[in-house]
Amino acid sequence: IYTDPAKRLELYFRPKDPYCHPVCANRFPTSTMLLRVRRRTKKKQQLDTEEQIQPEVQFEMEILGIVTTVYKFQGMSDFQYLAMHSGPDGKQTSMYDKVLMLKPEKEEFFNRELPLYIPPPIFSRLDTPVDYFYRPDIQHREGYNNPQVSGENLIGLSRARRPHNAIFVNFDDEEIPAKPLDAAVQNWKKVCTNPVDKKVEEELRKLFEVRPVWSRNAVKANISVHPDKLKLLLPCLAYYMLTGPWRSLWVRFGYDPRKHPEAKIYQVLDFRIRCGMKYGYAAADMPVKAKRSTYNYSLPITVKKQGSHTVSVHDLKQGLGTAGTSGAKKLPSSRYKLKESIYIFREGALPPYRQMFYQLCDLNVESLQKIIHRNDGTELECTERDGWCLAKTSDDLRDSMSLMIKQIIRSTRPALFSNTTSSEDGKEQLAYESGEDEDDEEEEEEDFKPSDGSENEMETEILDYV
Repeated sequence: IYTDPAKRLELYFRPKDPYCHPVCANRFPTSTMLLRVRRRTKKKQQLDTEEQIQPEVQFEMEILGIVTTVYKFQGMSDFQYLAMHSGPDGKQTSMYDKVLMLKPEKEEFFNRELPLYIPPPIFSRLDTPVDYFYRPDIQHREGYNNPQVSGENLIGLSRARRPHNAIFVNFDDEEIPAKPLDAAVQNWKKVCTNPVDKKVEEELRKLFEVRPVWSRNAVKANISVHPDKLKLLLPCLAYYMLTGPWRSLWVRFGYDPRKHPEAKIYQVLDFRIRCGMKYGYAAADMPVKAKRSTYNYSLPITVKKQGSHTVSVHDLKQGLGTAGTSGAKKLPSSRYKLKESIYIFREGALPPYRQMFYQLCDLNVESLQKIIHRNDGTELECTERDGWCLAKTSDDLRDSMSLMIKQIIRSTRPALFSNTTSSEDGKEQLAYESGEDEDDEEEEEEDFKPSDGSENEMETEILDYV
């Protein structure tokens, strides 16, 4: 605990009880001294039995060192839960011998009739008293109407989400929008108040003229714009596809990729790096880390992380520091730009994260492009699964990309493959394992630690725009 500043010190009143809830101590810096104090008592000789002579006491003090860190228990200690059962007569009966399996048991142990015992799924995240400062009812100006909240999502909302007025389109929708919503245009005009914002708008328009379909990460890698402003700008120039081969992508208004066979190069490929002993390397040996993991959720024994800087309306109007800021580490032209690897796959380079969403035109490998263009000129139908490509095209791409990644790992870490078969055998094995095995890969993904500040994995954008 001491070596990790983010951890809290735990104290268990009943260490052998698995249902004992610990009391946590917070870490504090200090500058105190550790003293060793000796008390020496010297008795004097007693000459007369009637007189009592007080012994001579001396204290010796020695400074052993300086204490720089202390742990203080400031929380309440009454968050405890016992495995007990209340009988009809009010008598409490312990259930530890019935619910705890301390040794291998036979089948009879699991078939016994027991009273219902359901432990709490989680304890309170707070161990200190909190004052609730209730605010009075807000007095709105005349004409104000409360925002409409769906009854399905009513529980858990602290406030209604701010609308960003994006238009969502499903693959089976007959019509596609030709222009943005008026509210989206008005929202962008409110924050587009300086030349930097107008320049970004023109750059994004040119991107959609060159290429009618873009992912948000690809846009971030081509223009420098703050994510909060991009959230308002994209709904003014494109609509969002929810399903089909162009799902999670932004499509230029008026362009329907379902009617243009040449739009197959803009389709999305959900690629996940395969790992496991059947591929010759375990999850811990993978040089590519996952973005997030549930294993890192360790509250309340960890210190709460500091939240990110809140962006104010003033910052939005001032261009979020992109213009006229002194001492900036990055130039305004590239301050918010992401690396090309965030959306482009190249031969000989590992993807930055285990799960990537690539557009087919961004797979910069000749062999992969041959797979994509196998049916050029003979496209007959656009399907929801494969789009304008041949059936199983996505599986063939995943197999080829997985083989490339395995060869890269083999060259960088040859010790992992010292006892494995040849590359031809590995190719056959990868060809046998199609992209349908993604559920198993997701379970192994939890072995990774998340990277700090990653922006690479395609984010779910729906909640940002509803």
